[in-house]
Amino acid sequence: MKPSRPNDLFLDPRISRREMLRRASNGFGALALAAMFGPAVPDALAAIVAAPRRSLEPKLPHFPAKARSVIFLFMEGAVSQVDSFDYKPLLAKYHGQDPRQAIGKLEKTQFENIGRVLKSPWNFRQRGQCGMWISDLFPRLAERADDLCVLRSMTSNFPEHTSANYFLHSGSGLQGRPSAGAWVTYGLGSVNADLPGYVVLNGGQIPSGGLDNFGSGFLPATYQGSLLHARGTPLANVVPNEKMATVQEAKRRLVGRLNQQGLENSGREDALESAIANFELAARMQVAIPGLMDLAGESEATKKLYGFDAPYEHTRTYARECLLARRMVERGVRFIELTIPMVDGYNRWDAHGGLVKNHGDNARAVDQPIAGLLADLKQRGLLDETLVVWAGEFGRTPFAQGGDGRDHNEFGFSVWLAGGGVRGGMTYGETDDWGYKATTNKLEMHDLHATILHLLGLDHEKLTYRFSGRDIRLTDVRGEVVKEILA
Repeated sequence: MKPSRPNDLFLDPRISRREMLRRASNGFGALALAAMFGPAVPDALAAIVAAPRRSLEPKLPHFPAKARSVIFLFMEGAVSQVDSFDYKPLLAKYHGQDPRQAIGKLEKTQFENIGRVLKSPWNFRQRGQCGMWISDLFPRLAERADDLCVLRSMTSNFPEHTSANYFLHSGSGLQGRPSAGAWVTYGLGSVNADLPGYVVLNGGQIPSGGLDNFGSGFLPATYQGSLLHARGTPLANVVPNEKMATVQEAKRRLVGRLNQQGLENSGREDALESAIANFELAARMQVAIPGLMDLAGESEATKKLYGFDAPYEHTRTYARECLLARRMVERGVRFIELTIPMVDGYNRWDAHGGLVKNHGDNARAVDQPIAGLLADLKQRGLLDETLVVWAGEFGRTPFAQGGDGRDHNEFGFSVWLAGGGVRGGMTYGETDDWGYKATTNKLEMHDLHATILHLLGLDHEKLTYRFSGRDIRLTDVRGEVVKEILA
């Protein structure tokens, strides 16, 4: 039987010496540390309560890293590769013809509403000194062509949004696996004790598959993505309810002592440790987040670079996301993911119909902010140590769905990377003459993940976690680093 009050510990004869030492062991360390601070014992104990947990401390990479942080620009809904970064002149030549005759055998599509061969409504031009083909869909981003490394031979295992989103984020089409951002934070820890290591900036709506896209799965909960709203109140309770700071501090100390007692009684349960670490981080975020989100100190020239003066609300929203991402990189956040903003109540690149309006509106939302982000990172000397990744969950068909849309296409599509140890101004891999299927240097999602981890100094085969009887990793049992794109 345990004492009813902590102070009864040394008075209750039913407590053995071993049990007493086990319960008091942390206290001995606290007393020793408090002695080092001299008379400021209350402040020293408060520092112990407020200290970050060990799981978030910075960790050494497996080898010297090129990148320190990742900004993941998630283009949910799937951008059409043949309308953006994969120029295919044959689509114009055979526009309006039956794709079964022009292209040949067609794979089953998501909606099986196969129309005619559909040329791109946007003109392609060679951009930058590298001469990279990029369409007029992204006029501002095209100006940064020499910074981009476009992978034109990506593939996915899933043609449906939810499973494909999980696959892109976690390397598995199943719900509940750790996200890449969680793996990165697990492998490297956090260098900012006042902000999460993995942050998701939400510009409008959670993508298909929900919050599990950003979850920690079987990893400790301290590594999950923390969701911040780009506009309005960034997260609940970021402003303390208490009117006086002393009242809040008193509550924190009390909760800290109770949490410590709970840890001692539970035998250091991981779930409880993670919850306590998250509570402590949340308290520190109440100080850090308002300053992070306050853009008053940014110059008007910087805001204009990102598109804060754009006539479209969704452009201004994504501009704010991109600028906040740069500020987080400056503060040492490891992995920042940006969701696309709501566009007229419809927030995805999922152009099953109305391709011109769908892709046109979404491109206007992200084009200038992304170009501004790359330019800003570069002029501040941050691009070399920041890996920017732009990707959707799959691509779209070179033939129409119905009359003016494109269906899902997992057989070949484009993603791009910039900065962080990647060669700029180059393309890697090819699709066939129609932009339909990857044919040269075909890449799987595990290859992309392996390469991202490599640039962060992590060996994807060594970054494992013991779960369900085996060592599991982000890349499962596959994945090769794409060495040809490394600077």
